[in-house]
Amino acid sequence: MALTMFGGPLSRKLPETRTFTVEGPAHSLLLQPFTRRVRAEVDGVTVLDTTRANLLFETGLPPQLYVPEEDFRADLLEPSDTTTHCPFKGDATYRSVRVGDRVVADAVWAYPDPKPDAAWLAGLAVLSPKAADRWLDEDDEVIGHLTDPYHRVDLRHTSRHVTVATTDGVPVADAAGGVLLGETGLVDRLYVARDAVSATLEPSGTRTVCPYKGHATYYSVRLPDGRVITDAAWSYEEPTDESRAIEDLVCFAHDDLVVRADVTG
Repeated sequence: MALTMFGGPLSRKLPETRTFTVEGPAHSLLLQPFTRRVRAEVDGVTVLDTTRANLLFETGLPPQLYVPEEDFRADLLEPSDTTTHCPFKGDATYRSVRVGDRVVADAVWAYPDPKPDAAWLAGLAVLSPKAADRWLDEDDEVIGHLTDPYHRVDLRHTSRHVTVATTDGVPVADAAGGVLLGETGLVDRLYVARDAVSATLEPSGTRTVCPYKGHATYYSVRLPDGRVITDAAWSYEEPTDESRAIEDLVCFAHDDLVVRADVTG
């Protein structure tokens, strides 16, 4: 399970089905080493390069990469008047990144005088994930954001009979099997071959990115009666290596659709 979300031990809401208690404040912080080499580039210039980073896990939030100040290109950082306050970490100061004529405002923040309970944040800083054009995890380009070591994706081939239909019974897909994808904290999804789809799939223009699966292309479903259900299906044409089993398969999810997987035989 994830640490800080989806019912994990540091999430905001723990499931009732447990025999343990978590002692401590309702909002918790946990800093853990992340020793792979991480680099971030703006306009092709490396802004940070580190093998000494840490991931900060914070209740209800995705993990954030904290990097020693010395591992930033100090000559690319400019002071900012922006400050914010966190009741758990303290007062944050900000800096902008300047590469040539390009300025990324308030791209870096740090807690120079953190709260006593989080004193270990002193000397560390964060580069906003969206501030860089390119991130590298060792020599692999990061898709979306750095992966969470407590988040995983499991893919299993299934022979269950998978059907997709509208809530009023119009068939959309019928497959003798497919791939079941389980992802930390999310409902299981069923992926089927395109030739199992009886409705027409029309690219909708919507694209999303997942660091564990890759770039998704979305489709609207056009029914024989002319109805169109927007963004009701998606596919990963070039998934990540760990999710290769769903390559070019289609997944359906929409309030107007019912997806079933039944055991036969």
